[in-house]
Amino acid sequence: MRPRGLCVAVWTVLLGASGQAAAALDLPATRAVPGGVVSVSLGPSNQPPTARHAGVPVLVVGDPIEWTAVLGLPLSAKPGVETLTVQREGAPTEQRAFTIGPMRYAEQRLNVAPKHVELTADHLARHERERTHQAEVIATFSEPLPATLQLRQPVPGPRSSSFGLRRVFNGQSRNPHSGMDIAAPIGTPVVSPAAARVADVGDYFFNGGTVWLDHGGGLLTMYCHLSAVHVKVGDTVRAGQRIADVGATGRVTGPHLHWSVSLNRAMVDPALFLAR
Repeated sequence: MRPRGLCVAVWTVLLGASGQAAAALDLPATRAVPGGVVSVSLGPSNQPPTARHAGVPVLVVGDPIEWTAVLGLPLSAKPGVETLTVQREGAPTEQRAFTIGPMRYAEQRLNVAPKHVELTADHLARHERERTHQAEVIATFSEPLPATLQLRQPVPGPRSSSFGLRRVFNGQSRNPHSGMDIAAPIGTPVVSPAAARVADVGDYFFNGGTVWLDHGGGLLTMYCHLSAVHVKVGDTVRAGQRIADVGATGRVTGPHLHWSVSLNRAMVDPALFLAR
């Protein structure tokens, strides 16, 4: 397998699509643990193979000398051996194995007012509707493929909450933190970390003002708690373009940006994608 960070030619890999050359790509850091990213060598072939994990399309990059599947691992993943299903044109289906290692993220126990933990029936129904909609957004796998898998931080500031942190409110465990929180004043510009198409804009119960960007090939990024949004669904944006402003909307205790990265429908640690 090639060293991490090597620029390689990218080809389209949608099932049923033909190979088409694209821009050079820088890979994210590899961390084969829940919430991490793993690169799996698929070897050589004249045409780009396709790959799936648990039935979900996986980003494949490379050239005829060597193709590589770049796979996001959900926080719910269990340590052990997993397999990718690989299909090459005119060849039998292959299985490529990779190993997920253990990872123990930090835990934080807090006692807060019940209203901050318990949802009313109306709020719960709203949350379920929004979760269904956002699952549809996360499932996007589009062309062209991303020009890079290394991203710039979308807003300056210190990280105020770590990816993977599990909070326990009043003894009730919540899902692990699926993004990076960056502390910044209200109104601070939020910029796109790479070229993208705006996939979704909304005002959600937990996330407040939200923008989803589709970078192609199953790579999406999400920006939450925004005070203002400067783009609409379907817009194309360039790297560094202002898309929104930091806010304190939704269920928050203060202004900050929540930034998430999703790869093949798995929320993964954004720090792995920051340019090194």
